[in-house]
Amino acid sequence: MDDTPVVLGINRDRHASVCLMHGARVQWAIQKERLTRRRHHPGGPGDVDDLYLPRLSGLERPLDVLVECHAGGEAAGDGAAPEGDRALAFAHGARRARISQHLAHVYSAFHPSPFREAAVMVLGGQGSAAPGEPRQVASCYRVDRERIACIGQQLADGDRHAAGLGMFYFRLTQALFPGEGNEGKVADLAPYGDPHALGLPPLEVESMQVDVPRAWQSLLGEAARFRFGAPQASFTDCANLAAAGQRAFEDALLALAHWLHLRTGLEDLCLAGGAALNSAANARLLRDGPFRRIFVPPAPGAAGAALGCAIYGLLELAGRSADFRWTHDYLGPAPQLADIEAALDGATDLIVEHPRGRDALCARMLDLLCSGRVVGLYQGRSEFGPRGLGHRGILADPRRERMRDWINARVKEREWFRPFAPMVAEERAFQYFDLQAPSPFMQFAVPVRSSVMPLLAAVTHVDGSARLQTVGPSDDPVLRALLAGFEVRTGVPVLLNTSLCGKNEALVETPQEAVAVFRRTPLHGLAMPPYLVMKRHEPGLPA
Repeated sequence: MDDTPVVLGINRDRHASVCLMHGARVQWAIQKERLTRRRHHPGGPGDVDDLYLPRLSGLERPLDVLVECHAGGEAAGDGAAPEGDRALAFAHGARRARISQHLAHVYSAFHPSPFREAAVMVLGGQGSAAPGEPRQVASCYRVDRERIACIGQQLADGDRHAAGLGMFYFRLTQALFPGEGNEGKVADLAPYGDPHALGLPPLEVESMQVDVPRAWQSLLGEAARFRFGAPQASFTDCANLAAAGQRAFEDALLALAHWLHLRTGLEDLCLAGGAALNSAANARLLRDGPFRRIFVPPAPGAAGAALGCAIYGLLELAGRSADFRWTHDYLGPAPQLADIEAALDGATDLIVEHPRGRDALCARMLDLLCSGRVVGLYQGRSEFGPRGLGHRGILADPRRERMRDWINARVKEREWFRPFAPMVAEERAFQYFDLQAPSPFMQFAVPVRSSVMPLLAAVTHVDGSARLQTVGPSDDPVLRALLAGFEVRTGVPVLLNTSLCGKNEALVETPQEAVAVFRRTPLHGLAMPPYLVMKRHEPGLPA
């Protein structure tokens, strides 16, 4: 008999997500927003019954372990029952636990990392807690394969809403770009500003406690002055505030890292929590900080906690080893060929080609890319984290500067200052970028070498940096073939890559969604192996 344990991890808080493991193998992990199309969709009672069970395979068989996370407190033990799902309520034989979201982050970042032991820093974005508990906004740990030791944590009650590094960046974001999930816009805007222009002080850091000075709190309350796009707000003021906030965030992050390094004496660091998505800060931490190596998982924010729950269940409740490692982020359920064909069936407005094999498909994609066209790529299992890493992506020629403005305005319909990521063959990356280690998950923004900046105009940010994705020899074969073919044709082993989605949308999950985005945006082609799709009435080229 197969005694491999079936483990389900559920994150029911912000950025809800779910992960199913069969032993150490991830059957799938997916964010709720990919199924509902509502970005940053929080969890709720009945999600398993109403959403996950009808859409995801594997939940119909009995569970051996079920672990949920919440946003505050410590592990609740085996007796804590899940909330509101009838299907799970009948999993009588399953061992169950509820753990804190920060503890789930530790399991999702360290245990799938390449390290034997490491310091772990978890920096939450908004901070949250179970009812009646103070919010846990930051926590630090010393972790090895046998034990986890909490070094310290920062809690913020309702009267100290400005405390904590992640909370500071959240408030900074709300001043500039109100709404959910706009922290990346602040980091993108910062290089256009002067961090000293507003005369703001650094954040107050003592051990691992971070507090926000009154001068910052007062300025962040001036909503009309700094609300990007508002009539009263100048671009200069907005950019200067973003620059000052980014600099203050980075300086405080370095101070925390030095404190943690002094406490642990370790050379390696795992970084998790929503604040770990700040690729510019991550790069500075690696360059100027005390740790020799830094690992940031592709899903460091709240959504990644579902995987952490599952790994916790595998290790602590099932007593099995957890051999899963973050070698890629393609953890979503794989689409079926029949679903791809159904999405294309009867599409009289589209031209559907069927090239003979992967090489022929890549050759046709390269024909389009080298002629200045923009191509969507939908293939295989979807990315679990928030960034399209080549399975749900939009590709273009990085040498054409007008590509950046055209894709921003026409395809993504977003702010003009937003940069795009380069995708590069790992073995050639060091010739084009000043990086210290491979970056497969777009988690570090590094300098573009000055000698090649003219060749990479569409992916070089105003400060000369790029948040790159390296593609190694054993990584996705389609991406490797495209990069190699593009280098043969152009001399440049780099492509522009951005997420396949429309304005304010989550990454596409199904073939039908991919075709819908293709139809309503001016993309010139859509590769859905084994097919290449084009429009009978082709949009104009970027100009």
